[in-house]
Amino acid sequence: MSETQDFHSQVEITTAEGGLESSKRRQILDGARHVFLAQGFDGASMGEIAKAAGVSKGTLYVYFDSKEMLFEALTAEEKRGLAEVLFTLDADDPDVRGVLYRLGHSYLSLMGKPEHISSVRMVIGAAEKFPRIGQIFFEAGPCQGAARLGAYFDKQVKAGRLSIEDTSIAAQHFLDLCQSGMMRRLLFAAGGPPTEEEIARNVENALRVFFAAYGAR
Repeated sequence: MSETQDFHSQVEITTAEGGLESSKRRQILDGARHVFLAQGFDGASMGEIAKAAGVSKGTLYVYFDSKEMLFEALTAEEKRGLAEVLFTLDADDPDVRGVLYRLGHSYLSLMGKPEHISSVRMVIGAAEKFPRIGQIFFEAGPCQGAARLGAYFDKQVKAGRLSIEDTSIAAQHFLDLCQSGMMRRLLFAAGGPPTEEEIARNVENALRVFFAAYGAR
């Protein structure tokens, strides 16, 4: 990156309004997602990411110092956004089974998408060399989702609709029950994306076991 490129990139950010800066960052993250999914973490380069994003390498380095930082930002943003979308639950709805069925169905539908499976494989591959990437992925996604579900369970316990001693563990139990067998199969590329029938069967079985353990006494 030349001094001239760096100077112009710095000016672009310092003089831009927040919306422009946010738009440029979004542009970079979109380009990075395309390159990472196509070439994997190790195969991707900052030059290719800049090209895919339609920005100069100088601009790219102003926003992100390294490929690792860019991957971390992309991972954290996408997993956090997914948790927010999936785990917005109506605590006042008395039909807990219905709420959990809808959550389980949406959860497995999104988890089973080929691009999500590719992202998980990529993180697993990169985490050995860069443990922080794995930690960010875990904390921004699985931990955020389980925490939101645990908070929902807290309210249902207070309302007398569930009987749970540790809602954090119960949240993990429900999500693991929904995934049962499916995620392992997908991660090893043993078959295609889950069908509607497979998703429904997994969620129904998860609900049966979950309510046997945590249903109102």
